[in-house]
Amino acid sequence: MLLFRPKVSGLRHVPTTGPVIIASNHLSFSDSIFMPLVVPRKVTFLAKSEYFTSPGLKGFIKKLTFIALGQVPVDRSGGKRSEAALLTGLKVLTDGQCIGIYPEGTRSPDGRLYKGRTGIARMAIESGAAVVPVAMFNTAEIQPTGQVVPKLRRVEMNFAEPMYFTGDSTDPAVLREATNKIMDVIAAMSGQVYVPNMYASEAKDAIMKSKAENAGDFE
Repeated sequence: MLLFRPKVSGLRHVPTTGPVIIASNHLSFSDSIFMPLVVPRKVTFLAKSEYFTSPGLKGFIKKLTFIALGQVPVDRSGGKRSEAALLTGLKVLTDGQCIGIYPEGTRSPDGRLYKGRTGIARMAIESGAAVVPVAMFNTAEIQPTGQVVPKLRRVEMNFAEPMYFTGDSTDPAVLREATNKIMDVIAAMSGQVYVPNMYASEAKDAIMKSKAENAGDFE
């Protein structure tokens, strides 16, 4: 960790006890490595179940890595499975623990910050957890998508003051408003271009479609 000369500010804002949701922008796989190393409590991440089921030695090593990082496998494919993932997060929080969430739902495909998923707001309201927004810097340069060995660059993290939310957790408007407030803070801290009307997964699909169409132009 020292090789990356971490610069951390606002760590005092992370409550030392009680349920906490650390809500971060997501630029790189290494976000899930650097951030838990500086937080003075165990951080549990809800990770895609596919990370734990990859075949072969590489898959086994990946599984051990995610377990060592305190990540819990969940099925986020939608519907009842996504509901089960949310309930898993709530169980961790009602036990008074700390979880890490990327509200965008996946890594940013182009460095911009995208619309947040409202599951974070529901968990915050139903558990009474403090939400601590975090801005990660330089991790996309340290470990771009597809790169195994990280580059030696300085990593920076800014932690904001905790946010608390109340209201009807079954009301989509309440959940959207709370989620947007969290994303606004992350955007202000990170300085990223904020795209509040598009999910990161939609942006990824659009980029992939554009690449496929451009490739077809040369056939």
